[in-house]
Amino acid sequence: MQLSKTQKGIIGLLAVAAAGYSYIPSVCSKAKYFSLPGEKDKTLYLTFDDGPSATHTGKLLDLLAEYHVKATFFVVADFAKKNPKLIERMKAEGHLIGLHSLEHKSAMLQTPFYTDYEFKESIKIMKALGVDVKYYRPPWGHVNLFTLRNLKKYNLKKVIWHVMAEDWEEDTTEEEIQYKLLKRAGKGDVICLHDGRGKKEEAPEKMIAALEKTIPIWLEEGYQFKLIDEKEEHES
Repeated sequence: MQLSKTQKGIIGLLAVAAAGYSYIPSVCSKAKYFSLPGEKDKTLYLTFDDGPSATHTGKLLDLLAEYHVKATFFVVADFAKKNPKLIERMKAEGHLIGLHSLEHKSAMLQTPFYTDYEFKESIKIMKALGVDVKYYRPPWGHVNLFTLRNLKKYNLKKVIWHVMAEDWEEDTTEEEIQYKLLKRAGKGDVICLHDGRGKKEEAPEKMIAALEKTIPIWLEEGYQFKLIDEKEEHES
């Protein structure tokens, strides 16, 4: 069916509106983060998304404790609510807890009403768990205009990443994850890994196995691990 000029015009306007609502803000926020000045010290910032997972997060915390490594966990509020003991353990062991949305939905597909609800409900859940959230990582790095408004409203700082290892992919291996981490990560990089979800249930297991081999190498190379709030202090 051939579209009329009016129909094409309406579609064009909708496309422009959609781009202005989410796509352009998402691209700009990522570009701004990637353009921040690097660091001279051999520091890495381990961050984990999509948890906490009753199956995987405890094993990850065991590994981090073994090497006395502190990390930042960007948790999905609904998952945190279901796993309060893991949140307590993160706090007790000195890790930083940030927010990774309420239900892990893309901001590109959210209405303004849902975006407002998501932030309000997420903050409520985290406060009930004793966490005063200061940092927010949007799923897939997607934001919309109302995401930005809520970041200001709740005084949250948005955190993206510098390095990923595609640890969520179904056909990846622990060797491939380790190779990507060692090849891609360098001074001052924020590394994004996933202790929950993934295309296969065992995806976080592969990530943990890769990290178990990689952390000792980083330590031997003289790297230290810090929390995201320490990076913010460095850049301020």
